[in-house]
Amino acid sequence: MISIQVAEHPYLEAGAVGIELPAAQGEESPPWLQEMLLPEFPCEPMTDECKKAVRTLLRHGGYRPAGRGKPSSEWLQKAAAEGKLGSIYPLVDLGNASSRQAGLPLSVVDLDRVEGELSIDLAPEGQSYVFNKSGQEIDLGGLICLSDRLGPCANAVKDSQRTKTAPQTSRCLILVWGTRELPGAAERLVGDIQQSAQRLGGRLERVEFLPR
Repeated sequence: MISIQVAEHPYLEAGAVGIELPAAQGEESPPWLQEMLLPEFPCEPMTDECKKAVRTLLRHGGYRPAGRGKPSSEWLQKAAAEGKLGSIYPLVDLGNASSRQAGLPLSVVDLDRVEGELSIDLAPEGQSYVFNKSGQEIDLGGLICLSDRLGPCANAVKDSQRTKTAPQTSRCLILVWGTRELPGAAERLVGDIQQSAQRLGGRLERVEFLPR
């Protein structure tokens, strides 16, 4: 079982699942998963209610979820509709396809790259991390983040390059950034993710959230 300590938050309703593949994920997703990224794959547009609720979740600590700092789920739906949501790796594609379908942001974290215990809390002012191979950074001040012993490593906008999956990844955590304003949505999305993970041959690992 994976344990995550969670600080009190008026809006957060997180959901999560651990996935262990029988071997390294490699670089190519199966055809059925790549199809879920295509613009013609059936997908309901994100409702205004969903968009507002997710942005409210991220605003709580003072973060501004707009422009390049908007929730990843908004970018995914737009990119997919324009045919710009390309395949990356199987576990990443699973996360992207699932987030696109539900309209909720999520994080995909390589569990072999995290250090120590995991927790969820607001990042302090001045905190940042690199989120891509080019070395670009995101300012995390006031944004709710997943952290390990070394600091923040994932959030609903951009995940840290430090803990992203790679072709050799076989075990990951998918964390859904759900909100109490959309009750049950995170749990439903986790259920969909579990089904797709099993199609990939993955073994599911339970995640427990503990008060911090």
